Amino acid sequence: MATTITQEQALSELPATGGRLSALATGAFRYMRRNPELLVGLCLLLALLAFVVIGHALVDLDKARPLSTRALQPPSSSLPFGSDKQGRNLLAVMIVGTPQTIEIGITAGVIGVTIGTVLALVSAFYRGAADVLIRGIVDIGLTIPGLMVLVTLAMNVRGGLSIPQMIAVVAVLAWLFPARVIRAQALSARERAYVEVARLSGMPRPVIIVREVLPNLMPYIVASLVGSVSAAVLASVGLEVLGLGSFDSVTIGMTLYWVIYYAAIINSWWWWWIPPIVIIIVLFTGLFLMAVGLDEFANPRLRRRA
Repeated sequence: MATTITQEQALSELPATGGRLSALATGAFRYMRRNPELLVGLCLLLALLAFVVIGHALVDLDKARPLSTRALQPPSSSLPFGSDKQGRNLLAVMIVGTPQTIEIGITAGVIGVTIGTVLALVSAFYRGAADVLIRGIVDIGLTIPGLMVLVTLAMNVRGGLSIPQMIAVVAVLAWLFPARVIRAQALSARERAYVEVARLSGMPRPVIIVREVLPNLMPYIVASLVGSVSAAVLASVGLEVLGLGSFDSVTIGMTLYWVIYYAAIINSWWWWWIPPIVIIIVLFTGLFLMAVGLDEFANPRLRRRA
């Protein structure tokens, strides 16, 4: 009898679960219709993903190594993107370098937002010396030119920064701005009625933060993550263009470094610098449009208006 009841309960819950999923899908579709920027941004990023996935299936990635083909060949049927002066197939270079560049941005952005969120919640809910210390570090850190700090750190690494080292260097400053933004929202959430009720009910402070506050801050965290990923990609590309990346890395930034090193623009080797520039434009445009589209998700005033 108990088994029968359990099965009936499970069957009775299926329509409700399906209804919730259907409502969630409908809400997501309506949100996309209200935010064409978000839809276009996702399409651009999915196009990059498709380029990489299809390229891995169809292109010999060993051609991304130096001396794997004839140097300085313009685009042709056998070399759709041409080749550079080092004898690398630029199509293979773009297929290998695009995910590596995005990997640096996503990993450094996630690390920065995670650290910033933890410090922001500690600062907002524990106050006292912790709040003064965290707020002071953030205020001072945001006034220092970030590129100068990153260049100083990168110059102390011999042989150029590998991808893990690049992620670590970029993540050093990636948490400052998310910490300030999320702290401001956490201070506002701290005074809300549901937090006060949870506090009066005897719920411990860490449980209040995890169960009550953190879910309500997710829109701001997601929006901060998109911005942090964009900033991390820009920082990594900037360091590599300055020659501070590893010369063995096949990334978009190092491709641009070799473009500058060999004066490809002056020598009219246009097929060498156009592909990385186009990929950077598509990537940053997609991330920017996603950030604009998520503005309503993170801004309560815009949500109420919509």
